[in-house]
Amino acid sequence: MSASRFLAVAAFGLLCSAQRPFSTSELIRDPGVYGPPLELVHLYYDSFPTGIAVSASGRLFSNYPGALDQNDTYAPGNGRYTIAELVSNTTESPYPSAAINSPPGGAINYTTYPPSGAGYSDYFIGSQSIVIDALDRAWVLDTGRVQTPNGTLVYATYGGPKLVGITLTNNTIVFPTTVAFPDSYLNDVRFDLRKNVTASGKGVAYITDSSVEGRNGIIIVDLGTGESWRHLDGHPSVRPEQQYLSFQWGVPLYANNAGKPFGYNSFGADGISLSADGETLFWKAVGSRYLFSIPTARLRDNSATSEVMAQGAITNHGQTGQSDGFEVDSNGYIYHGNMEQNAIGFFNPANGTDQIYVRDPLINWVDTFSTGTDGYLYFTVNQLDFGPGFYSNAGPDRRVKPWAVFRVPLPYNGTKVLLC
Repeated sequence: MSASRFLAVAAFGLLCSAQRPFSTSELIRDPGVYGPPLELVHLYYDSFPTGIAVSASGRLFSNYPGALDQNDTYAPGNGRYTIAELVSNTTESPYPSAAINSPPGGAINYTTYPPSGAGYSDYFIGSQSIVIDALDRAWVLDTGRVQTPNGTLVYATYGGPKLVGITLTNNTIVFPTTVAFPDSYLNDVRFDLRKNVTASGKGVAYITDSSVEGRNGIIIVDLGTGESWRHLDGHPSVRPEQQYLSFQWGVPLYANNAGKPFGYNSFGADGISLSADGETLFWKAVGSRYLFSIPTARLRDNSATSEVMAQGAITNHGQTGQSDGFEVDSNGYIYHGNMEQNAIGFFNPANGTDQIYVRDPLINWVDTFSTGTDGYLYFTVNQLDFGPGFYSNAGPDRRVKPWAVFRVPLPYNGTKVLLC
């Protein structure tokens, strides 16, 4: 063998024997975070929260629905509450008073068979949402329903389901049983206080009914007259998809039906938001990835043919991920959770696209949003998907206290929309 050929073979052998590093260090990976960093606002160490609302002066309020947690919020004299103000970084106080959060005898009426929600219009029974309107008034949406200690969700009775405005001249609107059924679950509410949207000149409220029992729809309330009515009752756009299955941190979220086979997520229309100009209402069922909208004029119409006209005016904007609550800012962006991505996204009505705004491993179930006049988007992360309502391989309840409120700055100097 020639010297040159020998050197070539030797060099080839050395090249083959050289090994590349064998590790994951060179592999592309999900960074886990995107967008502005989360700012921690509050930690909950007591009752399980869902909603968050921020006033113009920066006061924070939350609600604690006894219908979603087997706790003792319904028991009288225990110092608990279904509405509270966040008074420090880690403590809350009943709002507007402990008395209104303590219905006589508790939130469940055990004199009926089966037990039912207490029908008190002057007390909070099972509040699902608190929202601050454009005039800086607090509004509490009460489902009138809570769970018994064994996890049974009782039906509401007249006086329980209501919308309560908390101002110097408090206002309570009680819903008739033809609008809020015993098995309704009034979930979220948005307000348009422009004088020209109703004959009364006091504005209108839009409410989602997310009932897992199936009577889903959108409720409309004239805030001046107190009259209320339903639209889209049972329409596919307000109903969950059949056999809908989502995942959180790799865990399938089947419905955990006590003593029965596992089921599917059956929450209907839940997240709701008005467009920045108030002319369009957006909503989505929790048990669906599709976003829908309708002109608000079609909902405010309560004439004989109004339901047919409303159903014909619905727009499907496509899939936006697994989400719960919604919110809008002055940019017109409709913010929503995207829990399977550990993220918050937003839909841009101007071009019909949906995109991620912030991602972080700290995000699991984003329940409720509130835009502040301070230019921040506030939201709760409450581990609802790890609770007893959903099946997981790790047991019936994987929630770990504390729960949290975070905030992130709104893009492009966005702020709260004031429809008044």
